[in-house]
Amino acid sequence: MGRIDGVLLDIDGTLVVSWEAIPGAADTLAWLRAEDVPFRLITNTTSRARSAMARQLQDAGLHVEPEEIISAVVGTASYLRVHHPGARVFVLNDGDASEDLDGVDLVEEDADVVVIGGGGDLFSYEAMNRIFRMVTGGATLVGMHRSMYWQTTEGLKLDGGSYLAALEAAAGVAAAVCGKPAPAFFEGAVRMIGTEAPRTMMVGDDIVNDVLAAQAVGLSGALVRTGKFRPEDLERGSGRPDHVIGSIADLPSLLRPA
Repeated sequence: MGRIDGVLLDIDGTLVVSWEAIPGAADTLAWLRAEDVPFRLITNTTSRARSAMARQLQDAGLHVEPEEIISAVVGTASYLRVHHPGARVFVLNDGDASEDLDGVDLVEEDADVVVIGGGGDLFSYEAMNRIFRMVTGGATLVGMHRSMYWQTTEGLKLDGGSYLAALEAAAGVAAAVCGKPAPAFFEGAVRMIGTEAPRTMMVGDDIVNDVLAAQAVGLSGALVRTGKFRPEDLERGSGRPDHVIGSIADLPSLLRPA
């Protein structure tokens, strides 16, 4: 492996599960800082604003500042400001991340754009049918991400990507996606840490949205065996990770072997 100068880290399933730190996560973040390896946390978590995520990570013992987090919500806000300036936007999302949607005109009716965020209890039949009617009536469909499910201490749970796929199929449209696995999401993160793609590593528990998507834009990809990881992921995936490690605790020895 060539030298890696920068790292992108997934949060849920890689650093924490249900906001409880995975063993070794705090030590790895401290090591990255001590070794002057620039990093960002790049996440499809949409249930909280960056400031709230940083507080929860700090409560879990992980020293992270809000500006070190690049979320799918932030990516969505940037996309909407560029591609749909002034649009009336309806958002269905599990949690309040409106702080990171500053400058977006959020509405409940007559939307020009419909945004699907993280899945949860708000994703009822009534809500999905309402969105289906908006989209078939002409509203543009946007997804904060394509994650199908995530890992909690209670087990796997469906995420917004599952509902997004259903809406695309039912309405006969293709959604614009702003978080992982969108290439622009990774490319923007690489620019933020000031490295080049071939010398940047993406570390995550989702072989499709974290690892293979990052490799598709030239990054190195490391899959952790925590979070949503299942052994069969390595068999049914469309590609192979550059590296598979037990957990985030093993990242320092991968980057700088003794």
